[in-house]
Amino acid sequence: MTATSVPATSKHALRDLVLRYLRPHAGRAALLGVLLFGGIALQLTIPQILRRFIDSAGEGAPLEALYQLAFIFLGVALAYEGLMAAVTVLGQDVRWRATNALRADLTRHCLRLDMSFHNSMTPGKMIERVDGDVTALSNLMSDYSLRVVGNVVLLFGVLVLLAREDWRVGAAFAFFVVLTLLVQRRVVRFAVPEWKKAREADAELFGYLEERLAGTEDIRAAGAGGWIMQRFQDLMRTTMQIRRKAFLLGTSMWISSIAFFTLGNIVALGIGAWLFREGSITVGTVYLIFHYTEVLRRPLEQLTDQLEDFQRAAGGLERVSELLERRPRLEAPSGRPAVIPEGALSVALDGVTFGYTADEPVLRDVSMELAPGRVLGLLGRTGSGKSTIARLLFRLYDPQEGVIRLGGVDARDAEIRALRRRVGLVTQDVQLFNASLRDNLTFFDRDVPDERVLQVIDDLGLTEWLETLPEGLDSELSSGGDGLSAGEAQLLAFTRVFLRDPGIVVMDEASSRLDPATEQLIERAVDRLLRGRTGIVIAHRLGTVERADEILILEHGEVREYGARAALLADPSSRFSELLRTGIEEVLA
Repeated sequence: MTATSVPATSKHALRDLVLRYLRPHAGRAALLGVLLFGGIALQLTIPQILRRFIDSAGEGAPLEALYQLAFIFLGVALAYEGLMAAVTVLGQDVRWRATNALRADLTRHCLRLDMSFHNSMTPGKMIERVDGDVTALSNLMSDYSLRVVGNVVLLFGVLVLLAREDWRVGAAFAFFVVLTLLVQRRVVRFAVPEWKKAREADAELFGYLEERLAGTEDIRAAGAGGWIMQRFQDLMRTTMQIRRKAFLLGTSMWISSIAFFTLGNIVALGIGAWLFREGSITVGTVYLIFHYTEVLRRPLEQLTDQLEDFQRAAGGLERVSELLERRPRLEAPSGRPAVIPEGALSVALDGVTFGYTADEPVLRDVSMELAPGRVLGLLGRTGSGKSTIARLLFRLYDPQEGVIRLGGVDARDAEIRALRRRVGLVTQDVQLFNASLRDNLTFFDRDVPDERVLQVIDDLGLTEWLETLPEGLDSELSSGGDGLSAGEAQLLAFTRVFLRDPGIVVMDEASSRLDPATEQLIERAVDRLLRGRTGIVIAHRLGTVERADEILILEHGEVREYGARAALLADPSSRFSELLRTGIEEVLA
């Protein structure tokens, strides 16, 4: 985008985007057009009624005739205001319907993008992209085009009616309108790039705030508050400077509009006085010319506002288009997707190499095969690649080399949503939402019956805890699970997995110490969860290792040792035996 114009591609993209989301509301848009153009006709009629009233009063018309004209004026004015109110209400309805559809599509599109995209975007930036940029487009998502056309029609109508009174008046105001629009267009060319920069600055600021607010405890503990505030002030200063420049360029159109309309009023009164002294027009016509000058103010000012809306929208559009054009790296299977079988699934990694960046592999040539119904204990220090294997099983990423098979099916040949339904995950950090307990357990799936939820809760031994909640399944949980212990939150995570009934369960076992009663419930839930399923347990404790059928030890992203737990335990020279002698908790901490 240059500093002097909006590229034609942006204009076309903006038009196509607006039409795509307004098309489903074509009926409402048509009604909006009828109301809008009806209002324009009434707006052009009102000065004619006033002119007739003034001239009739000056000529000594009967009082009854003046009353009649007054009532006509009142009726037309009320009808005009009613139409404009209806236009506002209907325009807002269309705007929210269209922009909410765009927000939904953007959210859905972002959810399809791979984790490399989400890792590069903070929540603050995502909110600004999905909501802030769409808000910048909101005016264009309603009656924008109709209002632009309507204002042009109103301008043309006023000029025609003025020319009918006297060609010199029509010519003078035609020159006035053209000159005003040329100046406004000249100014708007410089403002578009600045509004794009302002949107980017807002996203950067919100992203910074979100990250720092999430780390408040660590920031305070480290005594880094001063540095954080200094950086915040720098960002605020930069944002203020960028937005000030954009605002000044935008308001320059408004300032020039005021100057031109002051000139327009002077021209109207001057021409009216001159023609009246010549005897060419009546006093009512002088008022008519002045009134039409005021009528011109509204469409020209609205066109100025619409140019400002367009310049804001152009910046937001570019960012929205960039987001919509971004394609996920995880490709959908070509042809008909492979079906992952029901029941416990086998897991196979065949020569898997993967890195979050191409030149820094996290896993190197990892191979293993786990039979259905077996439990794998996955051991390794922090950074050895344990969690990366879990992410690959969910197909949050694809390996750079090698193949991952679930139930004998290449993960890349299966439909992603179907694959993720067959894999369950229990992590140390449980994400809870500000919603009811039911919605937290079912992930807002209304098709899961309460009887099923209550049965799973009972199987996990949580019935007694549920009875302590004031409204049972309807009890509201706070975001982040405030008021719940770590063990209770993790038991809720087990409940989620039970409700999905996956074929593979991946567990990143909590390493925090729990009270004996909660730990007993956790152990019971683990046994129940792994029964009849394939399990992969990222182990931190001896009790979990004893549950495993096979052991895989990773070091620096490579397989250090892999085999049956019993066989490795019987071999005193194995790395596994060494870990048991040394203490798993100490070595893998």
